[in-house]
Amino acid sequence: MEGLILFIVVIIAAAFYFLPTIVAKINNQPNFASILVLNLFLGWSLIGWVVSLVWAVKKETARQ
Repeated sequence: MEGLILFIVVIIAAAFYFLPTIVAKINNQPNFASILVLNLFLGWSLIGWVVSLVWAVKKETARQ
């Protein structure tokens, strides 16, 4: 039973850590790979996680 609880906690923690990447994938961000790399390597710092989350929810506009 303890192992199952630990497994569930690890899955929830991983989902929260990769929340910016998940949001970017759901929003079909064209910079998905860059958001994933930023989240993977700098997500441990609060600043890197927040930046990747903001980037993931940002709407891309066409540039002229």
